[in-house]
Amino acid sequence: MSDDSKFPPEKNFPAGYVPQKVWEDTASGGAFASINKPTAGAQFERELPVGKHPLQLYSLATPNGVKVTIMLEELLAAGHSDAEYDAWLIRINDGDQFGSGFVEINPNSKIPAMMDHAPKGGGDPVRLFESGSILFYLAEKFGAFLPTDVRGRAETMNWLFWQMGSAPFLGGGFGHFYAYAPVKIKYAIDRYAMEVKRQMDVLDRHLAENEYMAGSDYTIADMAIWPWYGRLASYGAYDDAGHFLAVDEYEHVQRWTKQIGERPAARRGTMVNKAFGEPSEQLRERHDASDFETQTWDKIGDDS
Repeated sequence: MSDDSKFPPEKNFPAGYVPQKVWEDTASGGAFASINKPTAGAQFERELPVGKHPLQLYSLATPNGVKVTIMLEELLAAGHSDAEYDAWLIRINDGDQFGSGFVEINPNSKIPAMMDHAPKGGGDPVRLFESGSILFYLAEKFGAFLPTDVRGRAETMNWLFWQMGSAPFLGGGFGHFYAYAPVKIKYAIDRYAMEVKRQMDVLDRHLAENEYMAGSDYTIADMAIWPWYGRLASYGAYDDAGHFLAVDEYEHVQRWTKQIGERPAARRGTMVNKAFGEPSEQLRERHDASDFETQTWDKIGDDS
């Protein structure tokens, strides 16, 4: 027999939303209401630009977008000159991701998306979408940042997929209800805050015994996790969320966050396709390494 005492009577909760039998799209409000729809596919015709390099990236410097630009900058820093790339700005708040050219690359209309016009082995260009997939593809193509031994490789992939599965709770869950929802809902914020703190504890316990996510080697797992959890740990996410979640409690996450943040390639990667924040840290398009010196928004911008 079930123990009904575990479940308080409904009358103890405030009156709430009762779902209709069949959901209907209504104006929900919130920061992204104008671009959210329950349907897929292109909403207008627009070809994507193509630059001079084989790798063409279409993105924005969100945590998911930054994963890929960090990887590309790390590859170049490691001497992989064939990893040169063009990075084109996709303004998701303006709906650029619903243009026909973008949807041809990513039918899910999410950044980042990439084309490789010179894939390994030759043949037709390869389309790439989902940040974890892009990281894995680049790691295999260039033979970098992914261990070759079976245990190191498995551990890297464990943590890469952990991030892909966990970030929706941090971004789409906690971030949405804490910072973007049109009303503050205590139950939703508490539910997701608890899960994010559990995830931070998972990381902290692991990093207490490991320099990086896969051990002593810096890998694509670190590049995937750092833009999300390092940003939170350094008070860069969702207004005052770092204080709310007491991120200083996680000393090993803090050590790891600072260590990666001091890598020049990681710092450069955070600047690419950035169209917000400090103008000197915005490189809205990237076509050459020299762009970091000459094309940041403080040097070429005009917001008048």
